[in-house]
Amino acid sequence: MISLVVPVHNEEPVLSLLLDRIRSASQAWGEDHELVFVDDGSTDRSLAILMDAAERDSRIRVIKLSRNFGHQAAITAGIQLATGDAVVTLDADLQDPPEEIPRLLEKWREGYQVVYGIRTGREESLPKRAAYAMFYRALHSISDVEIPLDSGDFCLLDRKVVDALNVLPERVRFVRGLRAYVGFKQTGVAYKRAARAAGTPSYTFRGLIELAIDGLFGFSMVPLRLASYLGFVIAIPSFLAGLYFIIHRLFNFPVFGHRATETPGLAALAVGLFFLGGLILIILGIIGEYLGRIYIEVKHRPPYIVDFVHSAGNRPDSATR
Repeated sequence: MISLVVPVHNEEPVLSLLLDRIRSASQAWGEDHELVFVDDGSTDRSLAILMDAAERDSRIRVIKLSRNFGHQAAITAGIQLATGDAVVTLDADLQDPPEEIPRLLEKWREGYQVVYGIRTGREESLPKRAAYAMFYRALHSISDVEIPLDSGDFCLLDRKVVDALNVLPERVRFVRGLRAYVGFKQTGVAYKRAARAAGTPSYTFRGLIELAIDGLFGFSMVPLRLASYLGFVIAIPSFLAGLYFIIHRLFNFPVFGHRATETPGLAALAVGLFFLGGLILIILGIIGEYLGRIYIEVKHRPPYIVDFVHSAGNRPDSATR
């Protein structure tokens, strides 16, 4: 059986079209399937639409989280509660076309345990495309694990991979990074990411920045090591500059055309202090990001809390993860 995991947050305008396209695309799968919708604290009619669809289709399950925990937490909830032999994760806005799922299944049947979508194009603004491209390449270059370029959360996971992901203890989840970390036999399938079918994105610019930070700081030690590298970069010129002023003062002979009595000093000192002060704050911020993640992990709070799970003919059941 195939499980489709779809996180939902205020997707009322697109849900009917999403259900129709999944229903149409499923005819090409040749497998039994279930639809696991995770309502991540929607404030519109998304939950009502999904529960009505679940009453009419026994293959649909609706997981309502107690509040908005974020996209990655919602995906995690769906993966942990899915029951299929393979789990496909896709967004509700139809930017990840359900019609591409048969290609993922084909690779899975060939023996691959992780099949991820590779975005070859985006129907978005040029600045946004450039920002995504820079992020993926930065993450790829500094990550401690091999995270494929231009691969998002649209993917197929074999049951063995799902079980491995479900035992990972992280509270701050970056699913595409964890997917690369667990290993197994992986391959990519290229597709063009479509424009949003309807509605407005739930991900704000701030949310995208936070997701990028989670990826960069969750799978690389390079930012932390950068403090040491910058220390050396600053220390060596500072030592040479200090040596210059000592010689200038002690021997009172021209260095670069100046004598000791002509040394202005104030401007250089002010610039140096401001520069070093800013550098120290940046380094403290980097250390703070790692320290904050340690703080979150040691508290052992769950990444999400389930209000209830609803399916056809079943009373909503409460659960907590």
